[in-house]
Amino acid sequence: MKSPLLLLTALAFLTSTAGAQARPDAAQAATRNPHGALTVPCDSCHTFTSWKPIRSKPDFDHAKTRFPLRGMHESAKCAQCHVVAEFKNAGSRCADCHADLHRGQFGGRCEQCHSVKGWTLVKSLQQHQNRFPLLGAHATVDCESCHKNGASGQFTGMPTDCIYCHSKEYQSVQDPDHQALAFPSTCQDCHTVNSWFGAKFDHLRFAHYALTGAHAALPCSACHPGGQYKGTQVTCFACHQKDYNATSSPNHAQASFPTDCSLCHSTATWAGATFDHNQTLFPLTGAHTSVACATCHVNGVYKGLSTACVSCHLSNYNGAANPNHVQSGFPQTCEVCHSTTAWQPATFDHSKTIFPLTGAHTSVACTTCHVNGVYKGLSTACSSCHLKDYNGTNNPNHAQAGFPTDCSICHSTASWAGATFDHNQTLFPLTGAHTSVACATCHVNGVYKGLSTNPNHVQGGFPTTCEVCHSTTAWQPASFDHSKTAFPLTGAHTSVPCTSCNISGVYAGTPTDCYSCHKAAYQGTTDPNHVAAAFPTTCQTCHTTTSWLGATVNHTWFPIYSGTHLGKWTTCADCHVNSSNYAVFSCITCHTHDQATVDPKHSGVSGYSYSATSCYTCHPSGVAGN
Repeated sequence: MKSPLLLLTALAFLTSTAGAQARPDAAQAATRNPHGALTVPCDSCHTFTSWKPIRSKPDFDHAKTRFPLRGMHESAKCAQCHVVAEFKNAGSRCADCHADLHRGQFGGRCEQCHSVKGWTLVKSLQQHQNRFPLLGAHATVDCESCHKNGASGQFTGMPTDCIYCHSKEYQSVQDPDHQALAFPSTCQDCHTVNSWFGAKFDHLRFAHYALTGAHAALPCSACHPGGQYKGTQVTCFACHQKDYNATSSPNHAQASFPTDCSLCHSTATWAGATFDHNQTLFPLTGAHTSVACATCHVNGVYKGLSTACVSCHLSNYNGAANPNHVQSGFPQTCEVCHSTTAWQPATFDHSKTIFPLTGAHTSVACTTCHVNGVYKGLSTACSSCHLKDYNGTNNPNHAQAGFPTDCSICHSTASWAGATFDHNQTLFPLTGAHTSVACATCHVNGVYKGLSTNPNHVQGGFPTTCEVCHSTTAWQPASFDHSKTAFPLTGAHTSVPCTSCNISGVYAGTPTDCYSCHKAAYQGTTDPNHVAAAFPTTCQTCHTTTSWLGATVNHTWFPIYSGTHLGKWTTCADCHVNSSNYAVFSCITCHTHDQATVDPKHSGVSGYSYSATSCYTCHPSGVAGN
């Protein structure tokens, strides 16, 4: 069947030709060209016989157009691309002639992957230079192995995770069972792109302990027998219990050695084990470092040994004769005098005792104080060594004057001479003119002990702090400043005779509380009755030293002088209904006529009741909101 367009074209041509023969001037008439603006002569493609068929080899150079013919395009028929007579309307994009079997996954530019030599000659995808380069065994795999359904399969947006293609292998492998052991699905952690076999397992990353030394060369089954990988113990003893129990030099089990093999052994080999004694309670130093283990660990006993020196060196302690340690009662803590380097020379650090040596004591021979080799139980008092010096001193005579035997009060360890007495450390510190008076002025005839004054201060229990009443100017007149005592006088107390409080001339130990002097006033008060009302005996709570009258009660814990209670009461009895006991009170004495008003305001309040003290239970400060 002829194309309608070609038939119309031929008819138009024949009509125009016939007209031209009848009318010579008709050549100048316009003729419609079905090919559009095409300047190529008609005989380049058509024959003089008819428009069709066209010449087998049209005289048309496609290379001079915007779409030169290359490759398989050279053998294509014109009508395959030029489906209409107007040739310039033919598209120049691949998609204009070729259906996109990839459904837009790679865009519309077929030339990115294909060439004009043939569809099967893929260019860049042969190297897969995208986000998933084909390496190792992947380079030999057919495209459809991953991209199912050929050209119409999925090519873009595919996952690059190994498990996407290899989930079957992950689920089926049994040695080890990846699913049972919850192995990660990141195959590349153990496998390479070259082969599934020869996988390497990063023990540090996934099992949290690295394989080192001899462990690195062991087959997995050595620690994971029967393909049991999950829950495997990581302690040395879990695999090496047999080695631990069989060891006899020394016998680990008998010696109760710890089961942490890493303390002595390394992963390189069992042989050459070393024990770091510095990690124990007894680090080895000095001569101890070169002593054979069996010297201290007799009969293979390693557990429970004492770290005390004497546990090994008791024979040395008992045999020491210079000095005799046993006879002298020396302590058995050898380290006090000896070091681990050698027994000799031994040094004794007296500064670590309760009697550090200073001054002349540092150069005295030990036997001067430790007579007859006695070192234990000696007194540290000066008089234990210097009693002879104390008794022989006559300027002043220490014994006669009753001086204390504590030599350190006046003397130093540097020398007996130049003794000084600090009067400020006595009951009578020297001030003013006293500092320049010779000792004999007050201490007549060498009497230092028991000096007194007039009146009889001892009998009166006066304090020995003379400055309370006397000045350094003169003994008389003496005045007593009560403000410097524990009981300063205020108010009416300032005009009371001393004997009113200090009965029978007793001044020492006089109590300072009000009740001690005012007990009779407390018990005799009837308005209100203090005893019956159980008022406290701390008079200052309500009274002042100015006068007993005008007493006020400090009612701050329940504000009756402010707020809603201000001016609402006249006497204490308004609330304290029992005059013999002020601990008893009633709220509803004042609020009794308000129950009809109060009850509705407390509707819904848990535990509410209208009783004598119920208001105070919820309103301890007398405020409605509290």
